[in-house]
Amino acid sequence: MRTIGVSIPIPQPYAERLHQVRQAVGDPLADAVPPHVTLMPPTDVERVDLVALRAHLRTVAAGSSAFRMILNGTGTFRPVSPVVFVQVSRGIAECEQLEKLVRGGPVERELEFPYHPHVTVAHHLDDAALDDAFDELADFRATFEVDGFDLYEHGDDEVWRPVDRFAFGS
Repeated sequence: MRTIGVSIPIPQPYAERLHQVRQAVGDPLADAVPPHVTLMPPTDVERVDLVALRAHLRTVAAGSSAFRMILNGTGTFRPVSPVVFVQVSRGIAECEQLEKLVRGGPVERELEFPYHPHVTVAHHLDDAALDDAFDELADFRATFEVDGFDLYEHGDDEVWRPVDRFAFGS
């Protein structure tokens, strides 16, 4: 069985910093999940027509424009979910619109929680590790242009890798 997702990758050098912190706090997914903002969470592709999905993603990207994203500081979903994340402070509306469009195609995917654009930096760890991630990135700030999104596939080795890029306006 294959699992896919759609997300906005975080560019270098910011991605490396986020990866280092995720590793340092002991998150076992640090080396398997590149820093990103999710647009479609992990989805079983047994029921998904990948040709139709790629066509849909091309249409969404073609009708979208580049935008500036600012990541600023940390947040958490605790106590509801043991997650620490870096906050999206600019680009929220664009992410929300993209998420709605991406999920509005051939993939009908119910969400476990309401959509909230963010970059996960610690997940399912003890409180001390979550606190360390929260504190370590409290002053984190990144500004960059988002000019597209990627389709990811979960490999047999449990690593998420981009398999297709969808540039805006193309």
